[in-house]
Amino acid sequence: MSKITFLGAGSTVFVKNVLGDVMMTEALQDFELALYDIDAERLSDSERLLTSMARSLGSRCSVKVYTDRKEALRGAKYVINAIQVGGYDPCTITDFEIPKKYGLRQTIADTLGIGGIFRNLRTIPVMLDFARDMQEVCPDAWFLNYTNPMAVLTNVMNVHGGIKTVGLCHSVQICVPHLFDALGIDQTGVVAKIAGINHMAWLLEVTRDGQDLYPEIKRLAKEKQKEQHNDMVRFELMQRFGYYVTESSEHNAEYHPYFIKRNYPELIERFNIPLDEYPRRCVNQIEGWKEMREKLFASENIEHTRSREYASHIMEAMETNRPYKIAGNVMNTGLITNLPREACVEVPCLVDGSGISPTYIGDLPPQLAALNRTNINTQLLTIEAAITGKKDHIYHAAMLDPHTAAELSIDDIVAMCDDLIEAHGDWLPKFTS
Repeated sequence: MSKITFLGAGSTVFVKNVLGDVMMTEALQDFELALYDIDAERLSDSERLLTSMARSLGSRCSVKVYTDRKEALRGAKYVINAIQVGGYDPCTITDFEIPKKYGLRQTIADTLGIGGIFRNLRTIPVMLDFARDMQEVCPDAWFLNYTNPMAVLTNVMNVHGGIKTVGLCHSVQICVPHLFDALGIDQTGVVAKIAGINHMAWLLEVTRDGQDLYPEIKRLAKEKQKEQHNDMVRFELMQRFGYYVTESSEHNAEYHPYFIKRNYPELIERFNIPLDEYPRRCVNQIEGWKEMREKLFASENIEHTRSREYASHIMEAMETNRPYKIAGNVMNTGLITNLPREACVEVPCLVDGSGISPTYIGDLPPQLAALNRTNINTQLLTIEAAITGKKDHIYHAAMLDPHTAAELSIDDIVAMCDDLIEAHGDWLPKFTS
């Protein structure tokens, strides 16, 4: 029996969506769905839910829980990753509260910025443990990564883990629908081309029947900026740099040095920036889980409609050799010619029985490549810190981060990093000077 292993299977709602999709895919019937998580209670919830779903949907997939990670991975053909190392309490709290003492404010802190750096540093060792296990028990498996920080972790698994890895994110899928809904534009027949890096990919072309829709988009967006809304940062970036960016305004507010500034507090209101947004979401999710759990288990007949999540479509394309197009995070093997080859980029990819084939993009517009490189600099230095174990590279990554560098002195950046290292304690590996 072929096996799909889900690491981080205590993420019950996400597991329901992704593995529910698998259960509805004919080419993936008779697969074993192997569940692994370090949280036994949440893992049990996922097992109960998926077992009920399989019965309700008439799926031939079997559901099995593992307490031994290596056994969960043994013989897997596909591995889906959705872990979060350190969780909200204590690690996310630490990532927000210590920088706040230095006057450095964040919104999400799961990709770049000082929070993204430390999220990487505590996650990379776990990912490399996965890679070592996979090299031993399922070396040919595809690793489908949903965990943030997407670009760095996907890079590490490919380059340092030696595992075939693709990073999967929702932002490209919802980019055009979100933009067009906000501006009241009909989406019928729209063709889009998107490429860049994760959370900072660019809507390079958007047409209908060969007609460029950007002039109308920009006209409507300029009108919309006269009143407050939830996408003001992205509209501002589009006005200034010429292109719409895939990830949300709350994310992009902290990827650039222009929006969250102590000396210009009025910018927060002007661009409607939700500071400390991710901790609020975490608290709401934790508080809402009990009610959500009761609803999930209230009925023996659990319904599911196949979602737009890429995972089941990727596995189906590989199993059937029927091509499917995704936006994938992959290594830059000359795909985007004015970004570093060492970087992980987000580009259209064709999936079929031969695997995942990324498409060639060529040069991005120079201003977009320049913005991407400011984020790639910090990504690559964070990887350097994790692989070498040298503390200096943590400082380098932080000093090169656009938002951090715009707000703090070098001395404060170093002191803040030291405070974060101390506060995270055993969640981090030991670094040398």
